[in-house]
Amino acid sequence: MTTRAIVSSLPVVLLLAALAASKGVSARESEAEKIMAPGWQLNTLDGKRVKLSDFKGKVVILNFWATWCAPCRAEIPGFVALERNYGYKGLAVIGVSVDEQGPDVVKEFMKQFQMTYPVVIGDQKIVEAYGGIAGIPTTFVIDREGRIVGKHIGYQDREIFEKEIQSLL
Repeated sequence: MTTRAIVSSLPVVLLLAALAASKGVSARESEAEKIMAPGWQLNTLDGKRVKLSDFKGKVVILNFWATWCAPCRAEIPGFVALERNYGYKGLAVIGVSVDEQGPDVVKEFMKQFQMTYPVVIGDQKIVEAYGGIAGIPTTFVIDREGRIVGKHIGYQDREIFEKEIQSLL
């Protein structure tokens, strides 16, 4: 590469560096202005009414999923392990089933996957409240103050969530 080519590309490099730096600043600024998680009230598979406010003061992993979703199936054992390992520290995992086949299908799935955390039947209202769910799984991490601190679309390894929640617990 000639000196002329390096000099002519320097403004582009500086622009990219400035953009990267400004994104870093806005990420830190958004850290201070986290969005409150929308409240909801839904039924469990047994018909019990559950609200997000029932988990006040806990770190919440809110996972939108379905029984027919292969990436959801792969992710769920990690959520079971996270709740088992961190539930006593204040972690609550909540599954929001978006299945349309009804609770019997979900109940059978929960037995098969040994899901010990609460699962509620999702509706259009919760989907819209959380900005629309473009794909599943979609998972939100909510801190003890009820603010959304993370959003993950698609399959994520348990270790990703574990690193994220450790600082919150």
